[in-house]
Amino acid sequence: MFRRLFLSAVIMLALLPSSLAFAADEATPAQLQGAIDAVWVMLAAILVIFMQAGFALLEAGSTRMKNAGHVAGKTVLTFGLCAIAFWAVGFGLAFGDGNSFFGTTGFFVDGTEEQAKAAFGSLSASDVPIAIKFLFQLAFAGVSLAIAWGGFAERGKLAVYFIFGTLFTVVIYPIVAHWVWGGGWLAQIGMQDFAGSTVVHLQGATAALVATLLLKPRIGKYNKDKTPNLIPGHNQVLSVLGVIILWIGWFGFNPGSTLSAMNDGFFGYIALTTNLAAAAGAVAAMIVSWMYFGKADIPSMLNGVLAALVAITAACAFVTPRDAVIIGAVSGILTFFTAQWFEKAGVDDPIYAFSVHGIAGIWGTLSTGLFATPELAAKVGVGKAGLFYGGGLEQLGVQALGIFGAFLFVLMLSFVILYLIKVTIGLRVTEEEELVGLDLSEHGTYGYPEQMKKAAHGGAATTV
Repeated sequence: MFRRLFLSAVIMLALLPSSLAFAADEATPAQLQGAIDAVWVMLAAILVIFMQAGFALLEAGSTRMKNAGHVAGKTVLTFGLCAIAFWAVGFGLAFGDGNSFFGTTGFFVDGTEEQAKAAFGSLSASDVPIAIKFLFQLAFAGVSLAIAWGGFAERGKLAVYFIFGTLFTVVIYPIVAHWVWGGGWLAQIGMQDFAGSTVVHLQGATAALVATLLLKPRIGKYNKDKTPNLIPGHNQVLSVLGVIILWIGWFGFNPGSTLSAMNDGFFGYIALTTNLAAAAGAVAAMIVSWMYFGKADIPSMLNGVLAALVAITAACAFVTPRDAVIIGAVSGILTFFTAQWFEKAGVDDPIYAFSVHGIAGIWGTLSTGLFATPELAAKVGVGKAGLFYGGGLEQLGVQALGIFGAFLFVLMLSFVILYLIKVTIGLRVTEEEELVGLDLSEHGTYGYPEQMKKAAHGGAATTV
């Protein structure tokens, strides 16, 4: 059976060049370009959706064994909720024709080009089919929501995921997306956020911060004198694998945002700056953790990679490779020290969502106002050169305004929604449920049943 499948695959690969050549002879250059662009954006969408697997592994590995199944499983649940809500309402609010603050057309996406022409003028620059554009933008919304859940880790009620996940996708994320990418007021003044340091990452991180503050710290995180205790994740190997998957997924995230594979290979340049930033963030965070702790800390290195990827997301199309290294290295260092500061200040952010995605998102968005070159700004067609390339303070001011507007909007709306949930059904599980673990209390079984049974026999079932 395997031999037949292998031979079939070889034959198909052998015939592929001639098939493509025949198709190229039959198609016009415009049709060929459209087909290649469509395949490229579809591939990028798949890579970004696959980042959900990275988040599941990273978060599960970074939390305790008694919560691992819950943390991983809610990733599937919340992406499903996000997909339905974004299809019905979110995509229209984000990219539909409307006003400077939100779209008013394009709800319940039907995948037809008739709807695309009538409702989605902000996406008309690309000839990629609207169904693929929807999937690509859905993947981004799903990433932002996944970031938000970091603030709920190990103590949030499962019911909250249904309510807040839907509302975040409908009334929070798409509004800021419209401001920047849908022709809204920030787009009109030239805000540079190529793939979402603010739109995706700062939004998710701000919601996570609000949740973290309203939920209060996990049991046992702080002593009576307010000093923090280390609550390590149960599996660093899973966390490492999750970060590697996210790193790979980012090649869909940033290069895919060109929405074209035919623009002088510009997506390859964006992949270059993205990868250099990530590498610099890993090295810088590892070195600074070594200096600070006296030991090279693996979780800090992983956070450095992610922070650098978050930061370069806004700047990847606007900066030189050299500046990408600087942006990535600064991200890794900033994230390390802000994570330490938040923990000492009493903010129990189990996945370091705000340090990794919020602080780095702010830095990355500001960095284009410093490092954007006039040539690349002109090529992308958004904004102007940054301060260090003769552009003065104008672009930096635009970037700062965009950050402030997005942060304030998400902060206020997330607080209102989560506070109302808190005073009605409650945000947090009971103390008993938290101690026994969300795997058992919310789902009736453990993600690691054999290991947890052994722990129970050893009298440590509630502390693992």
